[in-house]
Amino acid sequence: MYGQLTALILLAVIQTIGVPHHISLTVVEPGDNLTLTCKVIGKEIGLFYWYKLNFGYMIQIIASGSFTKITLQGQFKNPRFNVRKVGDLHSLIIRNISKEDEATYFCQAGAAYLMKFINGTNLAVNGKKMPVHVKQSPETASVQLGASMTLQCSLLYTNKESRAQCPGEHSVHWFRAGSGGFHPGIIYTHSNRSDEQEERSCVYSLSKTIQNSSDAGTYYCAVVTCGEILFGEGTKVETSTKAKLNLSAKCCLLLNIVER
Repeated sequence: MYGQLTALILLAVIQTIGVPHHISLTVVEPGDNLTLTCKVIGKEIGLFYWYKLNFGYMIQIIASGSFTKITLQGQFKNPRFNVRKVGDLHSLIIRNISKEDEATYFCQAGAAYLMKFINGTNLAVNGKKMPVHVKQSPETASVQLGASMTLQCSLLYTNKESRAQCPGEHSVHWFRAGSGGFHPGIIYTHSNRSDEQEERSCVYSLSKTIQNSSDAGTYYCAVVTCGEILFGEGTKVETSTKAKLNLSAKCCLLLNIVER
């Protein structure tokens, strides 16, 4: 059911207006209310859609129409859902959230022959207390540009009498919440993940080369197990050029000595 999770969610970042944005991650409690927003600018744009992409299912249209009138569709015509438009800002309101609302929501706007996705939100709903939890390490990491890092995601079982049941790699996903104005939500699906099974824990790792400062941010892992999606608390990754600056300073000092 969850094997197509990554491929389906990535559909929401294939084409966006302007610079591509990542899909944000929002975690709520059952019974909460949530308002999703979508800002659309452009006089030539006349059509608008809200979509729901449920893990392992086909895309559902929540609401559709023109900028003058947007209406809820199908099963979403109920008091829990509402759509509003104030100026360039479109809003989707979801009330009394339940686990069934857990999905990816995104908006689309454009003209008849050119429709573009604008942004999206991964909505995660906390469920009942599980006998397992996710722990990430390290908590923080400082990585030089061009160097590689390895992050760990451990699935820990709290019941001492239970032996760990480790989900496969297809059930582990990595998200990056960017810094410096980047929106959170990109999913990493690197094939170099590995897992190690211990008596009461499962350990997964992600190796990544830090190419530039845009790779900085907080990296989260999400593990699909027992019909739930468990999220780690994240690893904050910062880029460092200290070593390179020190090397440059040493070279300059050496040149000065030679010249003298």
